[in-house]
Amino acid sequence: GRHEVRSWTAATKQSLCLMWQTVKVQLMLSMSFLVAVFWYCRRLYGFLAQLLKRWSIYLQRKLIRNLSVLTEVDLLGYSAREWKGETKQAKHMREAYEELFWSYHIKYLRQVRRDNYCVLRAVLFQIFSQGIPFPSWMKERDILKLPEKLLYSQGCNWIQQYSFGPERYTGPNVFGKLRKCMETLKTNWTEISATKNNEERANMCNTLFSDESKEHKLYEAIKFIMLYEVVEAYEQIKNREEPVHNLFSLLLARDSSSDPLSFMMNHLNSIGDSICLEQVELFLLGYLLEVKIRVYRLHRFNTEEFQVNYPDEYRREWNEISLLTEDDRYYHIPLFR
Repeated sequence: GRHEVRSWTAATKQSLCLMWQTVKVQLMLSMSFLVAVFWYCRRLYGFLAQLLKRWSIYLQRKLIRNLSVLTEVDLLGYSAREWKGETKQAKHMREAYEELFWSYHIKYLRQVRRDNYCVLRAVLFQIFSQGIPFPSWMKERDILKLPEKLLYSQGCNWIQQYSFGPERYTGPNVFGKLRKCMETLKTNWTEISATKNNEERANMCNTLFSDESKEHKLYEAIKFIMLYEVVEAYEQIKNREEPVHNLFSLLLARDSSSDPLSFMMNHLNSIGDSICLEQVELFLLGYLLEVKIRVYRLHRFNTEEFQVNYPDEYRREWNEISLLTEDDRYYHIPLFR
């Protein structure tokens, strides 16, 4: 009997040992598998995190590159970078920037893309970012109907020669293109000015001013509104109707813009392509948009023309925006903080 018990005990131990060996192998395989999975997941996580980081940097750089109004930079730091050296001009510009910093409390600026839409971009960006509403006269009229009125009611068939900045498009489809420009202006202006949250409005502006196609439509719409108002003023002057603002008389007194057609052909058509707005056109721009455009002209530092308002006659209730220029060609946005 004892021999049988010992045999049974030995057999049981042997079976348990064999079972443990099997389980042990399985456990080791499972642990190895889990370690391998953990290592793989960790590597995968690290790879995805690196990929996400690189993608984020790429998108950020792409946005900054496409954004036509850059984020704010320190005014004096910008001056030191842009005007190095000891030339007379460099010293003059640094002194002008220091005057803005200490006397006018302008601490930062936002750089604006340097192309021939520069001044229109700087003005519209501030109007939108400040949430400034439509001018009073735009609220009374549907600006979408202005192209039709000019073409059909006032018989300006020459509008087919209108050119869209760098696109330089002219032809029978000009009316449809103008209509799309006016729709873009009205839709975006309405939506952004109705947004009361400053951060949300800033994000909307950044999105809009990183879309070149939409941007150009905004500027062409403003150009067309300038043309439309010149046509109306010209008709009033010709028919000796109610008096017009003296800036229209000044604008039409130029040999190159003695009538609306020459104004369009010699000035407006080239804006955005080869030229920017001239001084008299800045007066017109401020008047039509009902904003006081205050311009700090750094190349005119230490003269009476260092600070100029466009227009020089404005209503008290008009909003004010500010521009900064070194050469009356390219403009930046000064920030008072």
